[in-house]
Amino acid sequence: MNTTSIDAATGARAWNRLEWTGLDAAARDRALARPVQAVAQATRESVAAVIEAVRARGDAALRELTARFDRVELERFEVDAAEFAAAEAAVAPDLRQAMTQALQRIEAFHRAGMSQGYVVQTAPGVQCERMIRPVPRVGLYVPAGSAPLPSTALMLCVPARLAGCREVVVCTPPRADGTADPAVLVAARLAGVDRVFKLGGAQAVAALAFGTASVPKVDKIFGPGNGYVDEAKRQVVQSGAAAIDMPAGPSEVLVIADEGANAAFVAADLLSQAEHGPDSQVLLLTDSAALIDRVEAELAVQLEALPRAAIARKALSASRLIRVDTLEQAFAISNTYAPEHLILALRQPRDWLRQVEVAGSVFLGDWTPEALGDYCSGTNHVLPTNGAARAWSGVSVASFQNFVSVQAASREGILAIGACAVTMARAERLDAHAHAVVLRMQEASA
Repeated sequence: MNTTSIDAATGARAWNRLEWTGLDAAARDRALARPVQAVAQATRESVAAVIEAVRARGDAALRELTARFDRVELERFEVDAAEFAAAEAAVAPDLRQAMTQALQRIEAFHRAGMSQGYVVQTAPGVQCERMIRPVPRVGLYVPAGSAPLPSTALMLCVPARLAGCREVVVCTPPRADGTADPAVLVAARLAGVDRVFKLGGAQAVAALAFGTASVPKVDKIFGPGNGYVDEAKRQVVQSGAAAIDMPAGPSEVLVIADEGANAAFVAADLLSQAEHGPDSQVLLLTDSAALIDRVEAELAVQLEALPRAAIARKALSASRLIRVDTLEQAFAISNTYAPEHLILALRQPRDWLRQVEVAGSVFLGDWTPEALGDYCSGTNHVLPTNGAARAWSGVSVASFQNFVSVQAASREGILAIGACAVTMARAERLDAHAHAVVLRMQEASA
């Protein structure tokens, strides 16, 4: 069964309702396909041209691209002291207080998960250790396309500070008047970062990766963005110019719900992701046809009240309401899809947590909307998308650190384990490896 709901106000297709059991393998693949996959080739070519322009012509290209994409002409990209002061004055006290509270929870969560170095003696006279060093220079991308995201500034700046990175810079798109969003600037300052550049899109990623006269080159680039930003991050990695945190493109959520779920809550969670952008995707998996009926009704009602309803409608066109035979089947589908956000709207959600193999972040029960993780629960909302959660994890302090192994062998140590190394080196026909060990063993035995 594959039915399409019609939006009462516009007559446009709003979402797709599917019966999983009735789909063949190809239809199941289509049901779980992300919308960004359809425009991948055009995106790659467009991004490659932007990157090459910035790499070749630096600030001049940045000014042209900013004028073209952001419709604003900038002579200077870096935010100065006067603009920071204006931002402080512009941000309402209640928002500043909310950001401060969120920062405290984000810091508490991330500090608790920080790794420690260690030392172990693996054989007599052989000491191995791991030391932790911050990534020296990092660039943080804070989106502000259809809506500014000061929360993302907190999510990136806080762990960068905890890691101790030597140089931290933020890029965020300029507004129509040529200024950066005040809340983004205040959030960055609250988290200890005061170098912000008014640059957005693929050109910002290129500037951070290769550096220009104005923008410093960094070692690693962090942050979510649209399909163009995500593709730019992939391309600069392939070029060897900079590392990235993870593939983090358009937002997505998958909800697994049972008959007892609150349909209004479920619809609200789906719409909270759909309003991010037209290329976002939302999925509902449930064993209850009656719940799908209720969620459809709630979607129609809640959608009409959303200021960003037009954006949400476009996202819903690539979204699915899927009935499954069992909740176990729902978890199998979720593990195949590997969602950025996974909401378990179940009666005993923690009992099902063991079924989750891959997901960026999980939200348990009726009282844990995904929006809490976006803002103030303390976890990080910079998460892998587009199936990358199969192998990538969300941003943490460790994302901003390098883990360096160290080993030291004494005379006793080379005699204790040298023969092992020689045997393995000769088995691999790497005689110079073996010789480097044998020489030391002979000297140690003399």
